[in-house]
Amino acid sequence: MYVAKDTGTPAQLDNGVIRTIMAYSDDIMVVRFDFIEGQEVARHQHMHTQSTYILSGQFEFEIDGQKHHCSAGDTLVFPSNTPHRCLCLEAGTLIDNFTPKRDDFLP
Repeated sequence: MYVAKDTGTPAQLDNGVIRTIMAYSDDIMVVRFDFIEGQEVARHQHMHTQSTYILSGQFEFEIDGQKHHCSAGDTLVFPSNTPHRCLCLEAGTLIDNFTPKRDDFLP
C-alpha cells in the first residue's frame, strides 16, 4: 500500500492536539500527532502496542510511572495495557504506530 503525503484528514482532539491518520490495515495504523507547547495527553492505556517516534519538538512521556524527556529522533515503545501520558514541552510532531489498528480513531 502506498499513501501519498498530506492525504490524511486532520482532526482536532478535545485537548487541541491535531491527529492525522496516515495509513492503516487491520494489523497496523500509522498516525501523526501535531502538538503546541503545553498540550497534554492524559494518562491512559489501551490494548494496542504502540511505538512513538519524535519527529520534532520536545516531550515528557510517563510510561508505567517512569518519566522520559524526549526530543527529535527519540523513539519509545508502549507495551499493551501499559499506563502512559505525554506532555509537550516544545511544539512538535509525533509519528505513532499502533498494532492492531485503532478502530476507535476511525470515523
